[in-house]
Amino acid sequence: MVETKPDASNMPEKLIIKSSLKKLARGGAVLVVAPLIICDALARTLHPEGTFSGTSQLLSLFPGKAGSYLRVAFYRFAMQSCAADCFIGFGTVFSQRNTTIGRAVYIGPQCNIGACSIGEDSLIASGVHIMSGSDQHHFDSVDVPIQEQGGEYAAVNVGVDCWIGNGALVMASVEDKTIVGAGAVVSRSLPPLSIAVGNPARIVKSRIQSPVCDSSPNNRT
Repeated sequence: MVETKPDASNMPEKLIIKSSLKKLARGGAVLVVAPLIICDALARTLHPEGTFSGTSQLLSLFPGKAGSYLRVAFYRFAMQSCAADCFIGFGTVFSQRNTTIGRAVYIGPQCNIGACSIGEDSLIASGVHIMSGSDQHHFDSVDVPIQEQGGEYAAVNVGVDCWIGNGALVMASVEDKTIVGAGAVVSRSLPPLSIAVGNPARIVKSRIQSPVCDSSPNNRT
């Protein structure tokens, strides 16, 4: 049996209207932020980062869905890659343009995100910090101020269909379908299908693991 892809003729009228309105909103948002896109492109001829960080801070201040449309419109042109259908909440700031955001990603309010790749369908809750790796500041010498010792930036990977809880700090990769608990600090990579909590984040369960029975003598029958 040959499967056929759904087309507009098979979609309910309400969905067609909704889809059309979203396309219009996205197109309108691109027109609104076009001056910022152009300024950023021109600034990149002088410096690789251009006006990216400052523009991100400016656009973070626009509330609601309209604000998300404006932010996404800019990042579609300014980032390495940004899907048109993602959502980016109020107050969320990106510091590095070396970032990719996949399809249907949700990023909540008040996040601070460095260089990273976020896979499709992932959920990033409010107040999450995704750092550009764990080695941004060297501190080997006690005779040189830490801010003068330099560091290395690395893009952190957040896989497909992950959920990063409120206030988590992520500085290492989180593989596909992993859940990171609220307030967790991810300092080492987490394998796929993990559930991790705490500081430092530790794996407490696998999403496909059967419940572990307590086989201690006191619980035997």
